[in-house]
Amino acid sequence: MQSGLYVALSSQVSLEKRMNTIADNLANMNTVGFRATQMKFDDVMTKVEGARVDYVSTGQEYLSTDVGAMVQTKNPLDFAIKGDAWFSVDSPQGAALTRDGRFSMLPTGDLVTLEGYPVLDAGGAAIQLNATQGPPTASKDGILYQNGRPVAQIGLFTADIGPNYTRVGNTAVIPTQEPQPVINRSDIGVMQGFVEEANVNPILQMTQMITVSRTFEYVTQLMRDGESSLGDAIKTLGGAR
Repeated sequence: MQSGLYVALSSQVSLEKRMNTIADNLANMNTVGFRATQMKFDDVMTKVEGARVDYVSTGQEYLSTDVGAMVQTKNPLDFAIKGDAWFSVDSPQGAALTRDGRFSMLPTGDLVTLEGYPVLDAGGAAIQLNATQGPPTASKDGILYQNGRPVAQIGLFTADIGPNYTRVGNTAVIPTQEPQPVINRSDIGVMQGFVEEANVNPILQMTQMITVSRTFEYVTQLMRDGESSLGDAIKTLGGAR
């Protein structure tokens, strides 16, 4: 088979993967705390019969670091993060990071996510409140108060998510490197009564989806043309004998 067909096939594989990430982003455009998935593609160079051939890699996923819009809810158990940091929650897969701060307090006083995952403090312990004293108030550094007394502190963490992260649900991720607790950072804090919307730009994503779809069709047509040309060449050479 011609090397050109292999190049085109590698392009189609990468385009399909990109289309899947765009579809996932659009499906979560209204998911609180969702971080859009982006793709990075590199050329893979090789030599075929002395000629250099550039293939398209399957690509690596990474999370967009753009911050979503902050929406005020006035719910005392809703929290958003100002700055580049994450909440930590105890998921079935282990400690995971999320920007979704829609928490609730159980009758036992446990502070949990919508999925029921315990919210963790900076030391990795589950946050326990007094359920009889009502919702807490929070300071900018995440300290929670009930009846004017500090009872816990929401853990904020920074992390290099990297390309090999694991998604947990729609908004949480488990990075490959150990997250670090935020200590004395004036640029990072907690906003009580707010949530962060998804950082998905639907118009941009739709535009990218159209572009990827048209590119896929173009590559498919090139493959057909290549096969047709190869077939014609075989017929011509065969008939010349």
